[in-house]
Amino acid sequence: MSVTKIPGPGANVAVCRKARGFSQVALARRAGMSVSLLSKIEVGDRALTQGIAAALAQAMGLTLDELLGTAPVERTDEKSLAALNYAIRRFDIPDTPPSHPEDLPRELAELNEHRYRTELSAVLQKLPGVLADATNYAHATQSPDAWTRVADTYSVVYWLAARHRWMHLAELAVMKQRLAAERAHPIAATVAARDEAGAFLNFGDFAGGLAIVDRAVVEAESTLRGHDRAYGLGILHLRGLTLAGRIKDKATAQRHIAAAWQVAEEFPEDVEDHGIHFGPENTAVHAISTASDMEDYRESLNTADDLIRGGVTLPATRVGPLHMNISRSKLALGDRDGALESLEAAWDVAPEMARVHPTSQELMRVLTSLHRRSNPRLTRLAKRAGVPF
Repeated sequence: MSVTKIPGPGANVAVCRKARGFSQVALARRAGMSVSLLSKIEVGDRALTQGIAAALAQAMGLTLDELLGTAPVERTDEKSLAALNYAIRRFDIPDTPPSHPEDLPRELAELNEHRYRTELSAVLQKLPGVLADATNYAHATQSPDAWTRVADTYSVVYWLAARHRWMHLAELAVMKQRLAAERAHPIAATVAARDEAGAFLNFGDFAGGLAIVDRAVVEAESTLRGHDRAYGLGILHLRGLTLAGRIKDKATAQRHIAAAWQVAEEFPEDVEDHGIHFGPENTAVHAISTASDMEDYRESLNTADDLIRGGVTLPATRVGPLHMNISRSKLALGDRDGALESLEAAWDVAPEMARVHPTSQELMRVLTSLHRRSNPRLTRLAKRAGVPF
Protein backbone atom coordinates (compact mmCIF):
# COMPACT_ATOMS: atom_id res chain seq x y z
CA MET A 1 0.00 0.00 0.00
CA SER A 2 1.43 3.40 -0.92
CA VAL A 3 1.44 6.01 1.80
CA THR A 4 1.82 9.77 1.98
CA LYS A 5 4.55 11.01 4.29
CA ILE A 6 3.80 14.55 5.40
CA PRO A 7 5.42 17.01 7.83
CA GLY A 8 2.48 16.76 10.25
CA PRO A 9 -1.24 17.41 9.69
CA GLY A 10 -1.19 21.14 10.48
CA ALA A 11 2.08 21.85 8.73
CA ASN A 12 0.80 20.00 5.66
CA VAL A 13 -1.96 22.57 5.27
CA ALA A 14 0.61 25.11 4.09
CA VAL A 15 2.22 22.55 1.77
CA CYS A 16 -1.12 21.71 0.14
CA ARG A 17 -2.21 25.35 0.01
CA LYS A 18 0.93 26.50 -1.77
CA ALA A 19 0.88 23.52 -4.15
CA ARG A 20 -2.61 24.57 -5.27
CA GLY A 21 -1.78 28.26 -5.57
CA PHE A 22 -3.98 29.52 -2.73
CA SER A 23 -3.04 32.47 -0.59
CA GLN A 24 -3.92 32.27 3.10
CA VAL A 25 -6.65 34.85 2.53
CA ALA A 26 -8.20 32.89 -0.36
CA LEU A 27 -8.11 29.53 1.45
CA ALA A 28 -9.46 30.98 4.68
CA ARG A 29 -12.36 32.53 2.79
CA ARG A 30 -13.17 29.27 0.98
CA ALA A 31 -12.99 27.27 4.21
CA GLY A 32 -15.05 29.77 6.23
CA MET A 33 -12.42 30.65 8.84
CA SER A 34 -10.28 33.61 9.79
CA VAL A 35 -6.88 34.21 8.24
CA SER A 36 -5.46 34.50 11.75
CA LEU A 37 -6.62 30.99 12.68
CA LEU A 38 -5.28 29.51 9.44
CA SER A 39 -1.93 31.20 9.99
CA LYS A 40 -1.66 29.89 13.55
CA ILE A 41 -2.47 26.35 12.38
CA GLU A 42 0.19 26.46 9.69
CA VAL A 43 2.98 27.72 11.96
CA GLY A 44 2.06 25.46 14.87
CA ASP A 45 0.49 27.90 17.32
CA ARG A 46 -2.92 26.19 17.11
CA ALA A 47 -3.78 22.52 16.74
CA LEU A 48 -5.60 21.43 13.59
CA THR A 49 -8.85 19.76 14.64
CA GLN A 50 -10.48 17.22 12.36
CA GLY A 51 -13.51 19.47 11.89
CA ILE A 52 -11.34 22.32 10.63
CA ALA A 53 -9.21 19.87 8.64
CA ALA A 54 -12.33 18.63 6.83
CA ALA A 55 -13.30 22.19 5.89
CA LEU A 56 -9.80 22.92 4.62
CA ALA A 57 -9.63 19.67 2.69
CA GLN A 58 -12.96 20.35 1.01
CA ALA A 59 -11.87 23.90 0.15
CA MET A 60 -8.76 22.54 -1.58
CA GLY A 61 -10.51 19.60 -3.27
CA LEU A 62 -8.76 17.01 -1.09
CA THR A 63 -9.99 14.12 0.98
CA LEU A 64 -9.38 14.30 4.71
CA ASP A 65 -6.81 11.50 4.65
CA GLU A 66 -4.90 13.31 1.89
CA LEU A 67 -4.63 16.38 4.10
CA LEU A 68 -3.87 14.53 7.34
CA GLY A 69 -1.61 11.97 5.69
CA THR A 70 -1.63 8.20 6.08
CA ALA A 71 0.50 6.33 8.60
CA PRO A 72 3.34 4.43 6.91
CA VAL A 73 3.41 0.66 6.84
CA GLU A 74 6.31 -0.71 8.86
CA ARG A 75 8.53 -2.99 6.79
CA THR A 76 7.85 -5.86 9.19
CA ASP A 77 4.10 -5.44 8.58
CA GLU A 78 4.13 -5.37 4.76
CA LYS A 79 3.59 -9.12 4.37
CA SER A 80 0.73 -9.10 6.87
CA LEU A 81 -0.97 -6.24 5.02
CA ALA A 82 -0.62 -8.09 1.73
CA ALA A 83 -2.07 -11.23 3.33
CA LEU A 84 -4.97 -9.19 4.72
CA ASN A 85 -5.79 -7.75 1.31
CA TYR A 86 -5.67 -11.28 -0.14
CA ALA A 87 -8.12 -12.57 2.49
CA ILE A 88 -10.49 -9.65 1.84
CA ARG A 89 -10.33 -10.13 -1.93
CA ARG A 90 -11.35 -13.80 -1.59
CA PHE A 91 -14.48 -13.06 0.44
CA ASP A 92 -16.69 -14.94 -2.04
CA ILE A 93 -14.25 -17.72 -2.94
CA PRO A 94 -14.60 -20.41 -0.27
CA ASP A 95 -11.51 -22.38 0.68
CA THR A 96 -10.92 -25.25 3.09
CA PRO A 97 -12.60 -24.53 6.44
CA PRO A 98 -10.42 -24.61 9.58
CA SER A 99 -9.80 -28.00 11.13
CA HIS A 100 -10.64 -26.68 14.60
CA PRO A 101 -13.59 -24.29 14.20
CA GLU A 102 -14.19 -24.44 17.93
CA ASP A 103 -11.11 -22.21 18.29
CA LEU A 104 -12.58 -19.36 16.21
CA PRO A 105 -14.38 -17.53 19.06
CA ARG A 106 -11.21 -17.59 21.16
CA GLU A 107 -9.07 -16.36 18.26
CA LEU A 108 -11.42 -13.43 17.62
CA ALA A 109 -11.47 -12.61 21.33
CA GLU A 110 -7.65 -12.61 21.40
CA LEU A 111 -7.60 -10.37 18.34
CA ASN A 112 -9.88 -7.92 20.09
CA GLU A 113 -7.69 -7.99 23.19
CA HIS A 114 -4.81 -6.75 21.05
CA ARG A 115 -7.17 -4.10 19.69
CA TYR A 116 -8.20 -2.96 23.17
CA ARG A 117 -4.53 -2.60 24.12
CA THR A 118 -4.00 -0.63 20.86
CA GLU A 119 -1.36 -3.13 19.73
CA LEU A 120 -1.78 -2.22 16.07
CA SER A 121 1.05 -4.34 14.73
CA ALA A 122 -0.18 -7.46 16.56
CA VAL A 123 -3.69 -6.89 15.21
CA LEU A 124 -2.37 -6.65 11.66
CA GLN A 125 -0.28 -9.80 12.05
CA LYS A 126 -3.20 -11.91 13.30
CA LEU A 127 -6.02 -10.47 11.21
CA PRO A 128 -5.41 -12.31 7.91
CA GLY A 129 -5.55 -15.77 9.47
CA VAL A 130 -8.57 -15.06 11.66
CA LEU A 131 -10.45 -13.44 8.77
CA ALA A 132 -9.70 -16.29 6.34
CA ASP A 133 -10.66 -19.00 8.82
CA ALA A 134 -13.85 -17.23 9.90
CA THR A 135 -14.92 -16.62 6.29
CA ASN A 136 -14.21 -20.17 5.11
CA TYR A 137 -16.09 -21.63 8.06
CA ALA A 138 -19.07 -19.35 7.43
CA HIS A 139 -19.24 -20.47 3.79
CA ALA A 140 -19.11 -24.10 4.93
CA THR A 141 -21.88 -23.80 7.55
CA GLN A 142 -23.94 -20.80 6.39
CA SER A 143 -24.94 -20.22 10.00
CA PRO A 144 -25.87 -16.73 11.29
CA ASP A 145 -23.41 -17.21 14.18
CA ALA A 146 -20.56 -17.83 11.76
CA TRP A 147 -21.43 -14.88 9.53
CA THR A 148 -21.77 -12.60 12.57
CA ARG A 149 -18.20 -13.58 13.47
CA VAL A 150 -17.08 -12.67 9.94
CA ALA A 151 -18.80 -9.28 10.23
CA ASP A 152 -17.18 -8.69 13.62
CA THR A 153 -13.76 -9.51 12.16
CA TYR A 154 -14.30 -7.00 9.38
CA SER A 155 -15.13 -4.47 12.09
CA VAL A 156 -11.59 -5.01 13.36
CA VAL A 157 -10.25 -4.51 9.82
CA TYR A 158 -12.13 -1.20 9.63
CA TRP A 159 -10.78 -0.12 13.03
CA LEU A 160 -7.19 -0.87 12.06
CA ALA A 161 -7.49 0.86 8.69
CA ALA A 162 -9.14 3.92 10.22
CA ARG A 163 -6.39 4.28 12.83
CA HIS A 164 -3.80 4.47 10.05
CA ARG A 165 -6.09 6.50 7.76
CA TRP A 166 -5.83 3.79 5.09
CA MET A 167 -9.19 4.94 3.82
CA HIS A 168 -9.49 2.74 0.73
CA LEU A 169 -8.98 -0.29 2.95
CA ALA A 170 -11.45 1.08 5.52
CA GLU A 171 -14.09 1.60 2.83
CA LEU A 172 -13.53 -1.90 1.45
CA ALA A 173 -13.78 -3.37 4.97
CA VAL A 174 -17.18 -1.82 5.66
CA MET A 175 -18.47 -2.99 2.27
CA LYS A 176 -17.51 -6.60 3.07
CA GLN A 177 -18.84 -6.15 6.61
CA ARG A 178 -22.25 -5.20 5.23
CA LEU A 179 -22.25 -8.25 2.94
CA ALA A 180 -21.45 -10.55 5.86
CA ALA A 181 -24.10 -8.85 7.99
CA GLU A 182 -26.78 -9.71 5.42
CA ARG A 183 -26.28 -13.39 6.36
CA ALA A 184 -25.75 -12.80 10.08
CA HIS A 185 -27.84 -11.93 13.14
CA PRO A 186 -29.61 -8.53 12.90
CA ILE A 187 -27.23 -6.84 15.36
CA ALA A 188 -24.41 -7.32 12.84
CA ALA A 189 -26.13 -4.90 10.45
CA THR A 190 -26.28 -2.26 13.19
CA VAL A 191 -22.57 -2.63 13.96
CA ALA A 192 -21.82 -2.47 10.24
CA ALA A 193 -23.82 0.76 9.90
CA ARG A 194 -21.93 2.23 12.84
CA ASP A 195 -18.63 1.42 11.12
CA GLU A 196 -19.87 2.68 7.75
CA ALA A 197 -20.76 5.98 9.39
CA GLY A 198 -17.24 5.91 10.85
CA ALA A 199 -15.78 5.67 7.35
CA PHE A 200 -17.77 8.80 6.41
CA LEU A 201 -16.37 10.42 9.56
CA ASN A 202 -12.81 9.51 8.58
CA PHE A 203 -13.33 10.87 5.07
CA GLY A 204 -14.64 14.17 6.51
CA ASP A 205 -18.17 13.68 5.14
CA PHE A 206 -19.88 14.32 8.47
CA ALA A 207 -23.34 15.03 7.03
CA GLY A 208 -23.23 11.77 5.08
CA GLY A 209 -22.25 9.89 8.21
CA LEU A 210 -25.18 11.38 10.10
CA ALA A 211 -27.54 10.22 7.35
CA ILE A 212 -26.18 6.68 7.75
CA VAL A 213 -26.70 6.85 11.53
CA ASP A 214 -30.26 8.16 11.25
CA ARG A 215 -31.23 5.41 8.82
CA ALA A 216 -29.60 2.75 11.00
CA VAL A 217 -31.39 3.99 14.13
CA VAL A 218 -34.76 3.57 12.43
CA GLU A 219 -33.82 0.06 11.31
CA ALA A 220 -32.45 -0.94 14.72
CA GLU A 221 -35.61 0.26 16.47
CA SER A 222 -37.71 -2.02 14.27
CA THR A 223 -35.47 -5.11 14.03
CA LEU A 224 -33.66 -5.44 17.37
CA ARG A 225 -34.98 -6.51 20.76
CA GLY A 226 -33.75 -6.58 24.33
CA HIS A 227 -30.03 -6.25 25.00
CA ASP A 228 -29.13 -6.05 21.30
CA ARG A 229 -31.57 -3.19 20.80
CA ALA A 230 -30.19 -1.12 23.68
CA TYR A 231 -26.58 -1.84 22.76
CA GLY A 232 -27.10 -1.21 19.05
CA LEU A 233 -28.91 2.08 19.56
CA GLY A 234 -26.26 3.14 22.07
CA ILE A 235 -23.31 2.70 19.73
CA LEU A 236 -25.21 4.40 16.90
CA HIS A 237 -26.03 7.45 19.01
CA LEU A 238 -22.40 7.77 20.12
CA ARG A 239 -21.32 7.74 16.47
CA GLY A 240 -23.97 10.34 15.69
CA LEU A 241 -22.75 12.49 18.57
CA THR A 242 -19.19 12.49 17.24
CA LEU A 243 -20.32 13.36 13.71
CA ALA A 244 -22.54 16.20 14.90
CA GLY A 245 -19.73 17.59 17.04
CA ARG A 246 -17.38 17.77 14.06
CA ILE A 247 -19.74 20.15 12.25
CA LYS A 248 -20.70 21.95 15.49
CA ASP A 249 -24.36 21.00 15.07
CA LYS A 250 -25.35 21.57 18.69
CA ALA A 251 -28.99 20.54 18.33
CA THR A 252 -28.15 17.23 16.68
CA ALA A 253 -25.34 16.59 19.16
CA GLN A 254 -27.70 17.18 22.08
CA ARG A 255 -30.27 14.83 20.56
CA HIS A 256 -27.73 12.03 20.21
CA ILE A 257 -26.13 12.49 23.63
CA ALA A 258 -29.52 12.57 25.34
CA ALA A 259 -30.51 9.35 23.58
CA ALA A 260 -27.16 7.72 24.39
CA TRP A 261 -27.43 8.60 28.09
CA GLN A 262 -30.98 7.27 28.19
CA VAL A 263 -29.88 3.94 26.72
CA ALA A 264 -26.78 3.86 28.96
CA GLU A 265 -29.07 3.77 31.98
CA GLU A 266 -29.86 0.17 31.02
CA PHE A 267 -26.18 -0.74 31.59
CA PRO A 268 -24.91 -0.53 35.19
CA GLU A 269 -21.39 -0.76 33.75
CA ASP A 270 -19.86 -0.76 30.29
CA VAL A 271 -20.18 -3.93 28.24
CA GLU A 272 -18.11 -5.19 25.31
CA ASP A 273 -20.03 -6.77 22.46
CA HIS A 274 -18.86 -7.30 18.87
CA GLY A 275 -15.54 -5.64 19.71
CA ILE A 276 -17.11 -2.32 20.77
CA HIS A 277 -17.74 -0.96 24.26
CA PHE A 278 -20.91 0.80 25.35
CA GLY A 279 -22.18 2.03 28.68
CA PRO A 280 -21.91 5.03 31.02
CA GLU A 281 -18.12 5.38 30.79
CA ASN A 282 -17.85 5.30 27.01
CA THR A 283 -20.80 7.68 26.75
CA ALA A 284 -18.90 10.11 28.99
CA VAL A 285 -15.75 9.67 26.88
CA HIS A 286 -17.69 10.61 23.75
CA ALA A 287 -19.30 13.58 25.53
CA ILE A 288 -15.82 14.82 26.49
CA SER A 289 -14.58 14.57 22.91
CA THR A 290 -17.63 16.29 21.46
CA ALA A 291 -17.56 19.11 24.00
CA SER A 292 -13.98 19.78 22.90
CA ASP A 293 -15.04 19.66 19.23
CA MET A 294 -17.74 22.22 20.07
CA GLU A 295 -15.10 24.40 21.80
CA ASP A 296 -16.82 24.00 25.17
CA TYR A 297 -13.51 23.18 26.81
CA ARG A 298 -14.58 23.78 30.41
CA GLU A 299 -17.48 21.35 30.07
CA SER A 300 -15.13 18.83 28.48
CA LEU A 301 -12.68 19.05 31.39
CA ASN A 302 -15.42 19.03 34.05
CA THR A 303 -16.92 15.88 32.56
CA ALA A 304 -13.45 14.34 32.39
CA ASP A 305 -12.81 15.15 36.05
CA ASP A 306 -16.05 13.44 37.04
CA LEU A 307 -15.27 10.39 34.94
CA ILE A 308 -11.71 9.97 36.19
CA ARG A 309 -12.74 10.59 39.79
CA GLY A 310 -15.24 7.73 39.52
CA GLY A 311 -12.62 5.41 38.03
CA VAL A 312 -12.18 4.39 34.40
CA THR A 313 -12.38 0.70 33.52
CA LEU A 314 -12.34 1.11 29.73
CA PRO A 315 -9.44 -0.33 27.70
CA ALA A 316 -6.55 1.62 26.23
CA THR A 317 -8.32 2.00 22.89
CA ARG A 318 -10.75 4.36 24.64
CA VAL A 319 -8.53 5.76 27.41
CA GLY A 320 -5.79 6.89 25.00
CA PRO A 321 -8.11 9.17 22.99
CA LEU A 322 -9.69 10.33 26.28
CA HIS A 323 -6.33 11.75 27.40
CA MET A 324 -5.75 13.27 23.96
CA ASN A 325 -9.06 15.13 24.18
CA ILE A 326 -8.30 16.30 27.71
CA SER A 327 -4.94 17.53 26.42
CA ARG A 328 -6.43 19.53 23.57
CA SER A 329 -8.99 21.14 25.90
CA LYS A 330 -6.24 22.13 28.32
CA LEU A 331 -4.13 23.49 25.48
CA ALA A 332 -7.05 25.53 24.15
CA LEU A 333 -7.41 27.09 27.63
CA GLY A 334 -3.71 27.95 27.78
CA ASP A 335 -2.64 25.21 30.19
CA ARG A 336 0.45 23.99 28.33
CA ASP A 337 1.87 22.00 31.23
CA GLY A 338 -1.47 20.27 31.79
CA ALA A 339 -1.76 19.55 28.07
CA LEU A 340 1.69 17.97 28.08
CA GLU A 341 0.81 15.88 31.13
CA SER A 342 -2.33 14.53 29.46
CA LEU A 343 -0.49 13.87 26.19
CA GLU A 344 2.13 11.94 28.16
CA ALA A 345 -0.70 9.91 29.70
CA ALA A 346 -2.04 9.10 26.21
CA TRP A 347 1.40 7.90 25.13
CA ASP A 348 1.80 5.84 28.29
CA VAL A 349 -1.50 3.99 27.92
CA ALA A 350 -1.66 3.66 24.11
CA PRO A 351 1.76 4.28 22.52
CA GLU A 352 1.08 2.64 19.15
CA MET A 353 -2.13 4.62 18.74
CA ALA A 354 -0.54 7.87 19.89
CA ARG A 355 2.17 7.48 17.27
CA VAL A 356 -0.31 7.46 14.35
CA HIS A 357 -3.27 9.46 15.72
CA PRO A 358 -3.62 12.92 14.10
CA THR A 359 -4.75 14.54 17.36
CA SER A 360 -1.64 13.27 19.14
CA GLN A 361 0.54 14.37 16.24
CA GLU A 362 -0.96 17.86 16.26
CA LEU A 363 -0.70 18.28 20.02
CA MET A 364 2.96 17.33 19.85
CA ARG A 365 3.59 19.74 16.98
CA VAL A 366 1.91 22.67 18.71
CA LEU A 367 3.51 22.02 22.10
CA THR A 368 6.98 21.87 20.56
CA SER A 369 6.22 25.09 18.67
CA LEU A 370 4.94 26.94 21.74
CA HIS A 371 7.70 25.82 24.09
CA ARG A 372 10.45 28.06 22.80
CA ARG A 373 12.53 27.29 25.89
CA SER A 374 13.87 23.87 26.74
CA ASN A 375 11.44 21.49 28.40
CA PRO A 376 13.02 18.17 29.37
CA ARG A 377 9.68 16.31 29.59
CA LEU A 378 8.59 17.53 26.19
CA THR A 379 12.01 16.76 24.72
CA ARG A 380 11.77 13.17 25.96
CA LEU A 381 8.24 12.76 24.58
CA ALA A 382 9.17 14.37 21.25
CA LYS A 383 12.08 11.95 20.94
CA ARG A 384 9.76 9.06 21.68
CA ALA A 385 7.35 10.31 19.00
CA GLY A 386 10.13 10.86 16.48
CA VAL A 387 9.50 14.64 16.32
CA PRO A 388 12.51 17.02 15.97
CA PHE A 389 12.81 19.40 18.93
